[in-house]
Amino acid sequence: MAKTTTKSAKKPAARAATKPAAKAATKPAAKASKASAEPAAKAAAKSAAKASAKSARKTKAKSGKKPALTLSMLKPSVNNMSVRVFARAAGLDHSETDVWGHTRSPEYMARNPAHLTPMIEDKGLPRGVLWESCAIMQYLANKHGLDKLYPKAPAKRAMIDSAMFYLIGTLYPYVARATYPALNFPQYAGEVGHSDAHPDRKSEAQKAAAAAIAEPLEVFHSFFRNGKPFIGGKNPSIADIRLAATLEFLAVIDYALPQWAKDYMAAIEKKLGKAYAEPAADVRGYIAHVKSQAGA
Repeated sequence: MAKTTTKSAKKPAARAATKPAAKAATKPAAKASKASAEPAAKAAAKSAAKASAKSARKTKAKSGKKPALTLSMLKPSVNNMSVRVFARAAGLDHSETDVWGHTRSPEYMARNPAHLTPMIEDKGLPRGVLWESCAIMQYLANKHGLDKLYPKAPAKRAMIDSAMFYLIGTLYPYVARATYPALNFPQYAGEVGHSDAHPDRKSEAQKAAAAAIAEPLEVFHSFFRNGKPFIGGKNPSIADIRLAATLEFLAVIDYALPQWAKDYMAAIEKKLGKAYAEPAADVRGYIAHVKSQAGA
């Protein structure tokens, strides 16, 4: 009996002693923890607010910053369209200035005596400016390491260069002769379209140029693409951008593009998205306007 009495007597005593002690020990600990947590939380909040303010200032400064690259361009031009598409596809920080009617101004010609567009202004250039669409794309691709658009491997790059030079030396002159009269663009000096020749002769020259397009166009299909989706392979290159833009002009004379060319242009637009579609819309809009005027 004594054993049982001792055990039951000890239990309440132990509980009574432990409970207040634990309670008393927990309260100051919780208070201490709360006291130390509050300044830490305040400090963290303060630090986060500072970081947020700093980020906001940075974003504001960035949005107010002048773009590194300035592009002077004409919206209805496919030469200009090439660089406009390229700059967007490359994600370059740039601004565009429409210089329609100003390329012969003293201010423009002081910087660009060739009075050509597109023209870029960039600090890294020896004379501060550069024109010719292919040269501009090559320069910017080299400067920014855009291998996807302009591969560094010598053999691959040579094919891209060859395609562009063949385009501007052979295909584009045919396209220009065939489409410029319909677009109301001036013909090059020395050509029938620029002369006082009889309208029938001008019409014959325009038809001959249109007929000549098929041969170099097929060269791009069978030689430069050679079964690949694009001249650049799986992805469009600067040569693809230049070719697709050039083919846009043919709509003004309702040129019957082969099916592969239609599919090719659609694939480039799908791949590049808005980067292609937005500048293309300006060219297509101008062509639609010209055709509506002719039909009026």
